[in-house]
Amino acid sequence: MLKFLGRRLLSTLPVLLIVSVLVFMMLRFTPGDPAAVLAGDAASTEQIAQIRTSLGLDRSVPEQFFIWAGHLLTGDLGQSYYYKTEVTTLIGQRLEPTLSLALITITLAVLVAVPLGVLAAWRFGSWLDRALMGFSVLGFSVPVFVMAYLLIWLVSLKLGWLPVQGYKRIADGVGPWLYHLTLPAITLSVIYIALIARVTRASVLETLGEDYIRTARAKGLPEVTVLMRHALANAAVPIVTVIGIGIALLIGGVVVTESVYAIPGLGRLTVDAVLARDFPTIQGVILLFSFIYVMVNLLVDLTYVFFDPRIRY
Repeated sequence: MLKFLGRRLLSTLPVLLIVSVLVFMMLRFTPGDPAAVLAGDAASTEQIAQIRTSLGLDRSVPEQFFIWAGHLLTGDLGQSYYYKTEVTTLIGQRLEPTLSLALITITLAVLVAVPLGVLAAWRFGSWLDRALMGFSVLGFSVPVFVMAYLLIWLVSLKLGWLPVQGYKRIADGVGPWLYHLTLPAITLSVIYIALIARVTRASVLETLGEDYIRTARAKGLPEVTVLMRHALANAAVPIVTVIGIGIALLIGGVVVTESVYAIPGLGRLTVDAVLARDFPTIQGVILLFSFIYVMVNLLVDLTYVFFDPRIRY
């Protein structure tokens, strides 16, 4: 186990290196000049050139990369062009809203989707099963931003149950924190409920045809015990896999959701940085997202051991 863990941790280094090179090169070769954005429309050519020199953008691309990589090895992600603040400080300030939204979303999705998937498999071919499959198609088909505006119109504007936008930190109280994150979490969780419920249904449905399920029922065990302890437990590996993938896919959903609901998280920071051509901030956030993606996949692999004793590393 320790050897496997060590190998996987070492394998993250080339992944992050490749990501950093690709992101750096893509930003440098895409249209747009950060100096021109910072200078404004009324700036002269000389003023723009001075800003480029102060930011180090007048150097060659390889030289810029090696300077940035050298600072990165010391834990320095650089200074934001737009905010004039260290990128690590910016990420630290924006991390709580994003983690809060992601945690509530994935918790809600798992608590709703797994029981729904088990019930749909148990009642295969029933109205519940057909309704779940229809919801899965709808959940995959409707974009996140469309779902967000529909829920804002219904829940906030028409019913007045939840706020339209904004965020309260957990230090201000758990109640206000949950109150402002409930609607964004519901919006973001729809697609993941559809995904996890569909995979749970397929996995449990396959397991229900096994001999040990018939044996458990022949022993007179309650149906709840058969479903949860025998069927769901043996179908857990693909479900855990798709939950891990869902956590990684939250990165894209968070960007849209935070923009719609005006949540000051990493997703909103990414959008603002892209619009401002803020290279250091974009690079730092993408590196963080890449690291989280790799770590989530590692945790998913490690959980296989607990759900299936046959798996050994």
